[in-house]
Amino acid sequence: MTLRALHMKHFTALQGVRTPYVFRTIFVTVLIAIVLAVLFLIYVPWVQTTGGRGTVTTLNPNERQQEVNALVSGRIEEWYVGDGSRVQRGDPIVRIADIDPQLLQRLEAERGQVEIQLQTARNALATAEIDLRRMQELFQAGLSARREYEQAQIRVEEMRGNVAAAEASLVRTETNLARQSEQLITAPRNGFIQSINAGDEATFVSAGQVLATFVPETQTRVVEVFVDGRDVALVQTGEEARIEFEGWPAVQFSGWPSVAIGTFPGIVETVDQVAQADGRFRVLIKEDPNAEEGWPEDRYARIGTVVRAWILLETVPVGYEIWRQLNNFPPELPPVSADGSTNGSQGN
Repeated sequence: MTLRALHMKHFTALQGVRTPYVFRTIFVTVLIAIVLAVLFLIYVPWVQTTGGRGTVTTLNPNERQQEVNALVSGRIEEWYVGDGSRVQRGDPIVRIADIDPQLLQRLEAERGQVEIQLQTARNALATAEIDLRRMQELFQAGLSARREYEQAQIRVEEMRGNVAAAEASLVRTETNLARQSEQLITAPRNGFIQSINAGDEATFVSAGQVLATFVPETQTRVVEVFVDGRDVALVQTGEEARIEFEGWPAVQFSGWPSVAIGTFPGIVETVDQVAQADGRFRVLIKEDPNAEEGWPEDRYARIGTVVRAWILLETVPVGYEIWRQLNNFPPELPPVSADGSTNGSQGN
């Protein structure tokens, strides 16, 4: 019998004390959980992201929402479209009539008069040039005075000035006539009339006034988001991104984009060189042409739809990411290759 067993015979109450089974179970469970948590923080990867909210837009300014302006001042004579109307290129939108209904006729009559004046000036110039050649021959033969020869030269120059003035007057008249002829405003391309901004018939409008809002039909969509200035240096052209469209069911795991549901892939197209007034930078993200899943159809993600985007950066351990977030540090910088370029290790 060992010494411990010999002594334990004198402590009968101590012999009756045993560690409960449930406590041993809890201890083992907590120990395993701690070990698993440490392994999780060290070895499980986390994809760092940066991004923000924005809207769907387009790169080509011709495909963005446009305003239809009045080309001349006048009175609205007739509308050919209404809110939501679909138009083809060249279809009439509105006709504007001048306040003076006889203005076009008077301008055409004025052009005819100016053309007659121009022809008269040209005939006078031709006659003056004939006189100049005759006076030059007489002067060279000694049959005419120098003064008469110089006066003939002056008359030729005067006639040339009259021809130039008549041509300028004709150009002005034709310009005014062309402007007044642009009273029928047509659609610049295929699209839709989103709203009518001017009044009904008999409403007076001035040149340049907005008459309607036009939305082109064919559009190449991109996502416009605004990134915090602290993270903009980490965003590179060609970086991958995940996009969540408003109204589209989605479950996003920013650190594990491969298991995200309802988000769509994108590629960073460009990053603004100058910040906005609030200090954020605009980032344009286009659709990934190599992705298996494309963006939603236009009717689900129209121009102006609110989106949220996550730009994928470096892959780091989960523990490092938690430590970074607690200390409010910026994401990890991408490694720099020998030629000075950055090679980001983006996660999938």
